[in-house]
Amino acid sequence: MAKARTYKLGCPIARALDRVGDRWTLLILRDLHAGPGRFTELQKGLTGIAANLLTDRLAKMTSDGLIEKNREKHGAVLYQLTQTGRRTSSLLFELAQFGRQFPPQGEVSRPGNLRTLAVTLSTACQRAVTTNTHLEVSILVDGEVFLLIARSGQATLTYQAAMNADLELKTSYDAMVALTEGKITFEKFAAEECEFMVHTKGKEFEFMALMTAALEQLKG
Repeated sequence: MAKARTYKLGCPIARALDRVGDRWTLLILRDLHAGPGRFTELQKGLTGIAANLLTDRLAKMTSDGLIEKNREKHGAVLYQLTQTGRRTSSLLFELAQFGRQFPPQGEVSRPGNLRTLAVTLSTACQRAVTTNTHLEVSILVDGEVFLLIARSGQATLTYQAAMNADLELKTSYDAMVALTEGKITFEKFAAEECEFMVHTKGKEFEFMALMTAALEQLKG
């Protein structure tokens, strides 16, 4: 691991940047908010990062207590957020809100996987969910599956399959981006950009209410 750089300042913002201010670190955190991931999954999603740089960033983030390593049954290493790492969800949400005012520079590359979608929408749903919402939704985006769980006043969106979803939704990456960036309304998205399969009658209305409220959070 390369020698850590520090501002050597007492300001808590500077101390935070000592841990998350390196290039790629916040994007790694962003993708791990979608759930635990292997090295290869993270590298695939972080278009342009070199393997040695990702190794260095993961080592420092582990040392700083932001992430931890676990092993799957077959021995593969999984990286996942610690409790401290999970506390960055609001930071990333607000950073995304701030970034939306700036247009992309040059040609934008599509991510190698869609973990990028999770943290902003998950945080918006968490801020919008009520204690009356109880549902599981499987969201298939260009072949990649997310699971939205809302219950007991908590909401999460993670990069995994659902076993017993109340509702299945199929859509495209471009449509999801357009929806979360306010380029299309939820009504247009639901009518023209996705397919629904309802397994538990009435849950589609809970989902629509949650998404409408979450999108209001994204408007800032």
